[in-house]
Amino acid sequence: MKLIRCIPIAILIVVTCPAIAQSDLPPYHGEYDFLMASPGGLTYGLYGYVNPALIRYVERPDLLFAFSDSEGDLEDFDRWGLFGARHLFNLPIGFGAVHRSTDLGSVTDYRISIARGNRNLCYGIGFGWSGGDTDALGRTDVVTLGTLVRPNRYLSLGLSSVLATNGDHREGVVDLAIRPLADERITLFSDYALQDDERLEDGHWSAGLAVEALPGVRITGRYFDTEAFAFGLAVSFGRIGLGSQAFYDEEQNYGYNTYSVRLGATDRNIFRTYLARRKRYLKLDIHGPVRYQRYRLFDRSITLTGLLSAIDAAMTDDTIAGIALDISGMRINREMGWELREKLAEFKRAGKHTIVFADGLDIDGYHLASVADRIVMDPSVGMILEGYLLGRTYLKGTMEKVGLGFDEWRFFTYKSAYEGYSRKTMSDADREQRQRLVDEYYRLARSEICESRGIDTAEFDRLVNDEMLILPDDALRLGLVDSLGRKEDMRDVIKGLEGSPKATVNPGALARYLLPKDNRWGEAPRVAVIYAHGAVAMDYGMNARNLVKTIDGATNDPTIRAVVLRVETPGGSGLAADLITDAVKRCKKKKPVIVSQGFVAASAGYNISSFADTIVAAPNTITGSIGVIGGWLYNKGIKEMIGMSTDHVKAGEHADLNMGIRLPLIGLHVPDRNLDAEERAKVEGYIRHYYREFVESVAEGRGLGVEEIESIAQGRVWSGRDGKANGLVDLLGGLDRAISIAKEKAGIPEERMIRLVELPKPGLFNVAKLMPKPSIPLYSTERGDAFLDYLRLLAEHNGRPLQMMPVEDLPMIPGLEKQR
Repeated sequence: MKLIRCIPIAILIVVTCPAIAQSDLPPYHGEYDFLMASPGGLTYGLYGYVNPALIRYVERPDLLFAFSDSEGDLEDFDRWGLFGARHLFNLPIGFGAVHRSTDLGSVTDYRISIARGNRNLCYGIGFGWSGGDTDALGRTDVVTLGTLVRPNRYLSLGLSSVLATNGDHREGVVDLAIRPLADERITLFSDYALQDDERLEDGHWSAGLAVEALPGVRITGRYFDTEAFAFGLAVSFGRIGLGSQAFYDEEQNYGYNTYSVRLGATDRNIFRTYLARRKRYLKLDIHGPVRYQRYRLFDRSITLTGLLSAIDAAMTDDTIAGIALDISGMRINREMGWELREKLAEFKRAGKHTIVFADGLDIDGYHLASVADRIVMDPSVGMILEGYLLGRTYLKGTMEKVGLGFDEWRFFTYKSAYEGYSRKTMSDADREQRQRLVDEYYRLARSEICESRGIDTAEFDRLVNDEMLILPDDALRLGLVDSLGRKEDMRDVIKGLEGSPKATVNPGALARYLLPKDNRWGEAPRVAVIYAHGAVAMDYGMNARNLVKTIDGATNDPTIRAVVLRVETPGGSGLAADLITDAVKRCKKKKPVIVSQGFVAASAGYNISSFADTIVAAPNTITGSIGVIGGWLYNKGIKEMIGMSTDHVKAGEHADLNMGIRLPLIGLHVPDRNLDAEERAKVEGYIRHYYREFVESVAEGRGLGVEEIESIAQGRVWSGRDGKANGLVDLLGGLDRAISIAKEKAGIPEERMIRLVELPKPGLFNVAKLMPKPSIPLYSTERGDAFLDYLRLLAEHNGRPLQMMPVEDLPMIPGLEKQR
């Protein structure tokens, strides 16, 4: 609707002209022969000099110098123009100057402009002034207004107006361009200019064709209503471009030439496409944690989407032969590591190579590295193939010693979130489900490592069970790595693999990020990736109140075609989960919703996932845990031990249930007593009621029978692979696959580029870095605020049902930090 409302306004600006006798404004078709096409028909016009809205498409600093021999010999340099644009504080700014010398004198016209809007609809405003013999040549200050409408990849409509500030003169220009192939290869263009009191039939027009058959080689032909015409050729060499136009008059006699030199941003060019083919390697250094989002300022964190996007961009970049990946110091959770491995495997299937350097590897790191064509390991650090383990600490004995009692309200076989407080050893049910998980981790790693490295599975088992600690020389001898060396030796490894040296480049040098976007008109289809991670709580962790607003915002945004919900949580509050699930249902009615499950997406996390159109999980995702649990922490001597006492009056038989002490310093509330048999029976009914609702809700969301869900519920956790087999998961894959499915369900062609919108928007910068960290063993930079959020959730929900897994299953690795 905004687009529709703006068009008549822009047309009004263009065609409304005061009735006067004569104009002193230089006419558009007579003055702007530095344009090789209509302003919106080719690249960026004159960087906002004619239509200021065009600079919205300029992404990097660029400069164009043009000159003409129309006023005499070329060496006289009587007519020239200088144009450019750049971003300043995220605002596109254009500037230009056109100089002309005549028998009446010389004048230089200057203009500066700004633009706002998006690639579908943008608008701009500029101001112009002149220097030199302004009176003799009839110059005055001007205001330029412009609108650019590109509703799709095929059509561009530009509307611009030049208004004299003294109110005496005005000119309007309409330019139309069409791309029948939806890209830069062929562009049909035309423009029409009307000045002052001219009637519509008295305006002047031109029309023509621009062809870019080879990258950066542009040929133009333009016909004017006066029967004059022009031919142009521009060739890009990357950061430099040269161009020229030849003009012929209405008698078809040669008139003059214009010439241009462009400097600045890298442009498409045949040298990059053909001469630099597979001459480079992408260098990816993954030092430190891999997160989901980073703060907008002062944060250079590595993100999962950033890595996946860089690998994908390298895969389609003709200049890239391979990737040199440095994972020394990398901290990544097991599921993210598998996603990265899958993307590198896809990169290899495209016929390109991968080399990995590591300064020591554990089994997860080796699982990732094994996908590479070559593994280079530091000669000073060995390899640990330790296998997999899941365990927990049991606090019952400790709590008994300090006078704390805990009553576990566990009514479902596998729901073990609280058994760490009620037992001294693992229950048989918890042992069963955890053993299945570690067996699945091991099976996945062994299968993919052995396939990639050509190792027999029995030999792999021997290495894990009999060797475990493997020295660098032994790793080389056993064929686990391909060479020993430092990071600097990777160039020699690349040369040996490729047969010739290759330059290494950062992601910013890839075509997707470096080359101009003028080859694609309009906004790319948008897909939202919404992160739902952390403790499922109302006002912290996942922050359900705000997350619901975020999902509803994406639901009601017509520019967002599909939503991918990335779920990463062991669970939490049933109320918070229900509110988020309701938002997912509302969204699903309007557009596709795909859930991508991370390392842990269980219990309340699975509740949130269940109504998606498609659930995608990695084979090593922890999913399921459909169940409800509760517990009661109470005084069993600690009050008396530390010399505290309580007293009360009450009205109501059970009013004293929550009466108790608050422990000094840590603020933990400890009720005086446990529940009696009657109260506990009521609690059991309460929890069973919510469990039944949970099971029925999942059955509805998944389109399965209640009995089917019940058979895989009871709080049982499953690997993503098992979840695929029992119907909890639709497809195996990571975030990248979830996005591809979202594109497909939204009707976006597979080859079409999309724009990812990551939500919620991260904070400006990390305030927590300015604050002291708690001096407690529970806190680590790996777990960070997310771990404390889970402890807070448990403390606040003493005596309340939770849809939650054990807090120990929160990954002790990055990815869950909140960008508040």
